[in-house]
Amino acid sequence: MCIVSRSIRKRTKTLGFVPKFLSQTQASDLAKFKQDLKSAKEVVVLSGAGISAESGIPTFRGNDGLWRKLSCPDLSKPSVFRDDPGLVWEFYHFRREMVLKTKPNAGHIAIAQYEARHKNDKKVTVVTQNFDGLHAKAGSSRVIELHGNLFKTRCTKCNEVLVNTDSPICPALAGQGSPTSNKLTSDIAEKDLPHCKKPDCNGLLRPHIVWFGETLEPAIVEQTDAVISKCNVCLVVGTSSLVFPAAAYPSVMAAGGTIVAEFNLEPTLISSTKFDYYFEGPSSVTLPEALNE
Repeated sequence: MCIVSRSIRKRTKTLGFVPKFLSQTQASDLAKFKQDLKSAKEVVVLSGAGISAESGIPTFRGNDGLWRKLSCPDLSKPSVFRDDPGLVWEFYHFRREMVLKTKPNAGHIAIAQYEARHKNDKKVTVVTQNFDGLHAKAGSSRVIELHGNLFKTRCTKCNEVLVNTDSPICPALAGQGSPTSNKLTSDIAEKDLPHCKKPDCNGLLRPHIVWFGETLEPAIVEQTDAVISKCNVCLVVGTSSLVFPAAAYPSVMAAGGTIVAEFNLEPTLISSTKFDYYFEGPSSVTLPEALNE
């Protein structure tokens, strides 16, 4: 699939037809982006659900928006966890098991390989809204996970955060979490759910995910602010730019003089007015093209 630049889309819309030498213009636009990228010392990749969707992970929007008859927001709130922690753990167990079967795609790998090639002359940081861990699995070493990680737990009593890749995370969840079940409550007792292993705690564990109504960790916000303040070129990949505060980062960078390029299946509301480049298509295709030197 070819890359379609923002300038081409504008021109096509104005003229009402596709230019005869579209591929040549696309190549020119891509070459210009590569020159901008070549001179950058601080590169940020801001990624969203779209890049992981190409690895087979549902975005939980649109046709992928329901688990059983419940939406992701229905299951990702502290109040819901308090009322039925078993149901919430079934949902996240389903997601953990699904992600364990997936692999990073060519987009993830292109970013990691680009960082590796430029470890001596550029700082490449991934700031991701995803919590599937695929960027790190692909080999990216500088990854800021804004919304947490599926394979980390946080104790509701002592707040300890630990990595946990057990499958299943506890015996009671084995074989649970089917998205086709009609059950909208869980039969799993709280005592059988994951608990803190500290002998003086034994608090109920929750997924280390930022849920709706919660704020990002202050340390994560501070780390992200430091990165975007120094960024020369930002790649916005597979995000709808609707979830804040992540949605504000590209606009803030663009206003400060950072070159911003969006890689998406379709343009966002702000890409045509505030970004320097727009490249259309699956990021597993466009990113290798853009980052290949």
